[in-house]
Amino acid sequence: MSRTREFVVLFGTLLIFWVLLNNSVAGDVLLVGAVAALVITLMFNNGLGLFSEFRFTPKAILMVPVFLAYFLKELVKSNLKLATVVLSPELPVKPGIVKVHTKLKSRMGRLLLTNSITLTPGTLTVDIVGQDLYIHWVTVESVDIDAATASIVAGFEHYLEVMYG
Repeated sequence: MSRTREFVVLFGTLLIFWVLLNNSVAGDVLLVGAVAALVITLMFNNGLGLFSEFRFTPKAILMVPVFLAYFLKELVKSNLKLATVVLSPELPVKPGIVKVHTKLKSRMGRLLLTNSITLTPGTLTVDIVGQDLYIHWVTVESVDIDAATASIVAGFEHYLEVMYG
């Protein structure tokens, strides 16, 4: 998709959402919406869209619902694990920040990885330095980079690598 077309599609989509959210096409509402859509479109003119680095291969397309199912499974699992920790009388919390490594090369792949980690209760992405992620972990199981990577990152990364590289 050309840069101009991407710009117009993003601007138009944002403006449509603005109108839908405001339930009005009054001149002042459209003007504010157009300015907001323009500012946001200019801020994201580097093409970092959900499909900007997506590999449109049959395997990658089939991996999308598999990734979503895996994410939902991990979401439920981590909610139950964190609930057990919080409800335990001993409160076995061992918080810390661990360094993990990702093999993902694409910016969008890393963004989805960090968001998946952050949305999973008990973990929060604090910083990204190159291919290293710093994760706050409520119950640190290991400070070893390889062990922490296997525990936190590897599952998500397996699917995202096929989809984004």
